[in-house]
Amino acid sequence: MAAKRKTSKKAIKSMKNLSQAHGKEDKFEATTLEQIWGDDGSSAYGTLNENAYTKQVDDMNLSDLQAHASTVGIIPIDNRSTLRERLLREFRKHVSSYKKPVHSSESPASLDPETLKILSEGR
Repeated sequence: MAAKRKTSKKAIKSMKNLSQAHGKEDKFEATTLEQIWGDDGSSAYGTLNENAYTKQVDDMNLSDLQAHASTVGIIPIDNRSTLRERLLREFRKHVSSYKKPVHSSESPASLDPETLKILSEGR
């Protein structure tokens, strides 16, 4: 039977301090006139963080949820779980409309002449 290895407390603490980078740029292009004027989209829901909004919705009672739904533009219904899911769905749509990623378009002229010659052979 193999002996178990013990990890030191120092190694565990150093692992907790690590963060992972995804390599994507966090640049977003404006899609509405309000975004061009400087609106960040947090005025309707109070935040653009999904975890914070979910906690905010979970802390509300049914009457608060119905009032919030009517201010956001959703028809308030009596079923709490359905209303919560609708609010979260609309929140995700709102966030995705404000965070449209920038598309970089590369021109085909940036290819070298030999590659262009090979690609033009199939015409």
